[in-house]
Amino acid sequence: MAYWNQRTVGRRVSCTGVGLHSGKPATLTLAPAPADAGITFVRMDLGVEIPARAEHVVDTTLSTNLGIGKARVHTVEHVLAALTGMGIDACRVEVDGPEIPIMDGSAAPFVCLIQEAGISTLRAGKRFLVIEKPVEIRDGDKLARIEPSEQMSIDFTVDFDHPLVTNQSFRFVFSDRAFEREVARARTFCFLSDIEKMQAVGLAKGGSLENAIVVDQYSILNPEGLRFPDEFARHKVLDAFGDLALLGLPVIGALVARKSGHAMNQALVRKVLADPTAYRVVRVSADSQLEPLRIRLPALGAAESRTA
Repeated sequence: MAYWNQRTVGRRVSCTGVGLHSGKPATLTLAPAPADAGITFVRMDLGVEIPARAEHVVDTTLSTNLGIGKARVHTVEHVLAALTGMGIDACRVEVDGPEIPIMDGSAAPFVCLIQEAGISTLRAGKRFLVIEKPVEIRDGDKLARIEPSEQMSIDFTVDFDHPLVTNQSFRFVFSDRAFEREVARARTFCFLSDIEKMQAVGLAKGGSLENAIVVDQYSILNPEGLRFPDEFARHKVLDAFGDLALLGLPVIGALVARKSGHAMNQALVRKVLADPTAYRVVRVSADSQLEPLRIRLPALGAAESRTA
C-alpha cells in the first residue's frame, strides 16, 4: 500500500517570472516537506509561513490570495492546482515577494517543475476529504455545488456575453496523468475591453499575450490561437482545482459549477468546512476498508524517488 503513501517533491527546484497583477519579478521554489505538513507558502523575504487553507484567504479579486497579518501571497491557484493535480500532499512553496510568477498563464510550467524535482514517497498514508452530502452556493444563474461521489470530478460551464465564450463546458475526472494531459496547459484569459479597467485599479500590470489569452470583440488576439477548442472551460476547471485545494486535503467528490469564479469557489469551500456533517477525513493505509467508503482512489503515477 506504499503506492498510496503521501508524496512530496524529491528536491528543491526553482523558477522565475513576473507576477500577473503586480508586474514585478518573482522567484518560486518548491521544497520537500514532511508527512502531514500539507502545502505551505513561505514569504522568504518576510520569514512568514502561510498554510494553504481556506482560513487564510484574504481576497478573491481575479485570483485567490492568501495572507497572515501583513504578509500576502497572491495568485496561488495555478501552483496549487499543479501540486494537487500531480498528487503532491506536502510541499513548501517559497516565494521572494507577494505574488506567484504567472509563467505562461497555465499550470504546465509548475507541472514541469514538479517533474524536474521528482517525487518522493513519504511513510504516512495519504489523507482525503470525502464529501458526505451535497453543499451548494448559488448567486442568480451562477452555481457551485459539490456532492458525494466515488471519485474526484469537476464539471464546469463558462458562459460570458461573448460569441467565443458562450455555454462552453468541460468535465474532468481526476488522475495526475489526466491533469497533466487535459487541464494543466489551459491558460488564463481576459477580454481586451477589461484590461484598461483592471490596470486602472492596479491589476494585470504583468499581463501580456505571453501569459494570457486575450479576446477582443470577435477574435483571439494570441497569434498561436488556442491550445484546446474549449480552453476557457478547461482553465476554469484548473482554477477550481486550485481553489478546492484550500480545503486542506485532496477531495473525493463531484463539483458542478456554472459561471463560478474564485469568490464563489471559496464560498463553497468555507460552507463545506463550516458543516462537520458535510465531509469526513479518511487516511489510506494497509488496513483501510475502502469498500465501505465507496470511493474510487485516483490513479497516480509511481513515485520517482525513495521513500523518506
